[in-house]
Amino acid sequence: MFQRLSNLLRGFFSLFISGLERQNPEALLEVEQENLRKQIGQYNQGLASHAGLCERLISQVKQLENEQRDLRAKTTANLRAGNRDAAGQYALRLQTIERELDENRAQMEQAEKTYKDLVKARAVAISAARTKIESLKSGITDLKMKRALAELTEMASGMITSIGSSGETLERLTNIVEEERSKAAGRVRVARDTLDTSGVQVKEAEQKALADQALADFAAKEGIALEPTAAATAEAPATSTKSMGPAGREKA
Repeated sequence: MFQRLSNLLRGFFSLFISGLERQNPEALLEVEQENLRKQIGQYNQGLASHAGLCERLISQVKQLENEQRDLRAKTTANLRAGNRDAAGQYALRLQTIERELDENRAQMEQAEKTYKDLVKARAVAISAARTKIESLKSGITDLKMKRALAELTEMASGMITSIGSSGETLERLTNIVEEERSKAAGRVRVARDTLDTSGVQVKEAEQKALADQALADFAAKEGIALEPTAAATAEAPATSTKSMGPAGREKA
């Protein structure tokens, strides 16, 4: 029972953590980068220890080579001097040193090879990790852009849906505006039709007659001959014809 409850709680906690990771990929990537830095540091410590082993083997090989040269010289000198016992002891010690030297040289070569392989493996691992991190950064940037684009698209879709759902309100508002415009146009037409323009026309004719009379008085006072207006010219022949009519009949 408790095991099932524990599994259920772990499952919920895992889902919660997974959701946080999906919402914050940058934070997860930063954690992985920090873990990679720690792993590289630990790897470098192990590599440094191995490099120290290589240096110790190199030092031992050099020391054994010096002892080998020294023992070879002593063995040769005692043998030429006739000291066979001393020469034999030096020769025996020389054999031991040469075996140790061969072993140390083999170990040194193997250690050097291992060190170079470890350095190469570190470089390959770091390069692969950096490539993957850069790819993840690019992917996260693309993800953020696509998320933003998706949000904008959803917002635009929501706006279109909202505008479409508010079409009844807009239609009602359009009808109200058109109705008020029609009412205002009707009021203008009624006011225009009920306007009495006869008084205005009489007043305009009166003003024009007074202006013509004033102009005629001014021209007479100043001795200026006024040219007859077009209306006067048109009336003059009619008046002349009307006055000449009876005379013509009498003459006949």
